[in-house]
Amino acid sequence: MAITIDPEPVWDQPNDVPEKWIETVDENVASKLPAGYQVKGIVPCGASYWTRTAEILTEQADGTQKSFFLKVTQNEAGKAMVWGEYESMSALHNISPELTPAPIARGTFAQAENVYFFLCAFVDMTDDLPDVDTSMKMLAELHSQSSAPNGKYGFHVPTLQGTFPQFTEWTDSWEDFFTKSLSMVFDNEERSQGSDEEVQHLCRETLSKVIPRLLRPLETGGRHIEPRLIHGDLWDGNTSAEVATNTPVIYDGTCIYAHNESKKINVFVELAPMRPVRHRMGKQYVKAYFKYFPISPPEEDQDDRNALYCLRFDMVSSSLYPGNLRYRKICVEVMKNLTEKYAGGYEGWAKARGEEIISKPSFMRPPE
Repeated sequence: MAITIDPEPVWDQPNDVPEKWIETVDENVASKLPAGYQVKGIVPCGASYWTRTAEILTEQADGTQKSFFLKVTQNEAGKAMVWGEYESMSALHNISPELTPAPIARGTFAQAENVYFFLCAFVDMTDDLPDVDTSMKMLAELHSQSSAPNGKYGFHVPTLQGTFPQFTEWTDSWEDFFTKSLSMVFDNEERSQGSDEEVQHLCRETLSKVIPRLLRPLETGGRHIEPRLIHGDLWDGNTSAEVATNTPVIYDGTCIYAHNESKKINVFVELAPMRPVRHRMGKQYVKAYFKYFPISPPEEDQDDRNALYCLRFDMVSSSLYPGNLRYRKICVEVMKNLTEKYAGGYEGWAKARGEEIISKPSFMRPPE
């Protein structure tokens, strides 16, 4: 499938979080700093659509200086954002501490009950992308070491993509999980951009034909997949390299346990944000990833599975910009290509290969 040439990133949304919340260090934030560190100042650091971010400057009694990173949000959506990020980064850091800043705390401001924060170690990062080979090797190692604690797909708390909660309920089947996830994204996008008959038709066809065709073969015909922890939003805006060591760093996690095939990692959801050409972290990273873990069967479906997962990513992007239809147009083109190519659905594919047609895996059927 051809990769769509899509637009430059959009940065036209106002930041609703007042800058005053990072002009001083709130006492509840200060109380979460490691013992012995005295606050010396706070300065804005980085940029964000929906939060304010800052570097907290501290000093120990012996004069040792150390910085910490603070993210501040507000209201219930903001609370869910930083709660989810804290749990996500904790899960990632427990598995790969060398790849992630150490999360310290999340909480509520003392001076405002509807203002929330996420606190973590400060990493002095370059403005460059991380080394292709090193970063993908470390990412593959993270995936290989992160089995879901209950063997299911999902996550133990809600996590957000932008300002939208993503589907995280524990689910046995990857096809079932992704169907519910994408359906939720479709609904959010329609509420944001308005109803359109063509889009509605393409969404229905994608859910009923494309997903079963591309994902059911991963769980049938003797093929088996397992949930593994993924960062969930890995693009060039959420990864860099540490200045002192040039070690790759990933941050702003929005985790779920996604799919992996036995010891052959197949976490295409993780790689989906690397597909759009608007992102600098592109196909060279995907190619490097597969040096460490081979493509999973059916191998011939790999590119279209990636396109399907990227559709979810771009539909979220469309949801975030009401009135701006550029991302919707990208999604329409992708869905047209996929629905035309897979008009026969899973059943047509299985029949052509001589495989037993599984109408729906038994673990996806509701109990009688």
